[in-house]
Amino acid sequence: MNKASGEKNICGVSIGVLALESYFPKPPGHIKNPSSLPFTTCYEILRGISVPDLLYRPTPAMENTILEAALSLEMQGVKAITGSCGFLALYQSVLVNTVQIPVFASSLIQVPLAYQMTGQKVGVITADATVLNSHYLKAVSADHVPVAIAGLQDSEEFASVILHNERNNMDLELVLEELLTVVRELLENNPDIGALVLECTDLPPYAHRLQAEFGLPIFDLTTLACMANDVVQRQPYKGFT
Repeated sequence: MNKASGEKNICGVSIGVLALESYFPKPPGHIKNPSSLPFTTCYEILRGISVPDLLYRPTPAMENTILEAALSLEMQGVKAITGSCGFLALYQSVLVNTVQIPVFASSLIQVPLAYQMTGQKVGVITADATVLNSHYLKAVSADHVPVAIAGLQDSEEFASVILHNERNNMDLELVLEELLTVVRELLENNPDIGALVLECTDLPPYAHRLQAEFGLPIFDLTTLACMANDVVQRQPYKGFT
């Protein structure tokens, strides 16, 4: 066996996740469900920061908590860092300037990519469209892209569980129906949309159903994390000449 460098408490971890504190279900495809992910993960829980805290009650102290968690992940030896909520986009720049490893804080980073790939307006599906403004898009250099944004803030099941933290149990099929309704209305009002980007990390479990229904390219945090893993953990190709 070759000599290996030490200094790591845990080895073999690819992606570190800045994880909001939440206790609702995380089906396969969610970044906080490592059983379904094709890469290894390590989590730093942002204690005291829930989804509604981040969206509706942000404080200056949150930045310190997020940066300390990122530094901890870096010390643990992860190869890249992401987050469990697309609204962490606001911290993309400060995170990149704090750690020495790649950071992709939000799936919104893919908005310019989706536009370049299709040449058409990008549909952004978010947890709350009343919160997702130009500041979040500018934070990931997506403010120049033509977008149409729709959110689940007026839904019943999704909003009560994830946005308002009223309970932890959730009807996943009902959330799917709410999501399909929101996307259907968005596309009816914007027939020039060429791709969808799911801001919310709770939506990738439904991405395949969205694509089956609407036939569009679907970008989300899981697609981004898979690409990041491939970038930071290059493997030899199998094959022959």
